[in-house]
Amino acid sequence: QVQLVESGGGLVQAGGSLRLSCVVSGRTANSYAMGWFRQTPGKEREFVAAVNWDGRSTYYTDSVKGRFTISRGNAKNTVYLQMNSLRAEDTAVYYCAADSSGYYSDSERPWDYWGQGTQVTVSS
Repeated sequence: QVQLVESGGGLVQAGGSLRLSCVVSGRTANSYAMGWFRQTPGKEREFVAAVNWDGRSTYYTDSVKGRFTISRGNAKNTVYLQMNSLRAEDTAVYYCAADSSGYYSDSERPWDYWGQGTQVTVSS
């Protein structure tokens, strides 16, 4: 059973930074793509960022390019999302996801495993 546990969410002022972490347990995630999605009330979950299994290819939605950075830990079972220059519109529940194919998708359907989510609130 693969489990993903997020941490690092919280309340921050606009312009501030947060670092989200996601730890995968139950199976080695070396060959998995890892990603982050976010969701606000009444809206569908949207893609934020992803990194392929090799850790070298990364992808971002346009609204976070230049502000967010996704990276994998050395052990490959951890993924981080460094969020800088946060804006009020970044407020959402952020979900970590893993895809056993090893390659990212900006659609949530191919992703095999999901965390429970962590709340990020940016005050303006």
